[in-house]
Amino acid sequence: MISHGLKTAILSALKLDEWEVTDATVAADVPGWDSLSHINVVLAVEKHFGVRFKSVEVLRLKNVGDLQRLVDSKLAQRRNSL
Repeated sequence: MISHGLKTAILSALKLDEWEVTDATVAADVPGWDSLSHINVVLAVEKHFGVRFKSVEVLRLKNVGDLQRLVDSKLAQRRNSL
């Protein structure tokens, strides 16, 4: 399930007020989410959650569900290192 925070970060980066975002959502499903705006989405998600992604991690993402799992993993790593 996509968190409210992730949905907010994505829609804000794309300048959308509302859009249905699910685990299966891919960039092509969302208006304005192209290869250039993808960078803005990734940066907005990193800033919102206070995490950093490696390029290879971003390249492996297939859908928003993968992005949510990556965020969750980064947050868990941060909690475990405290």
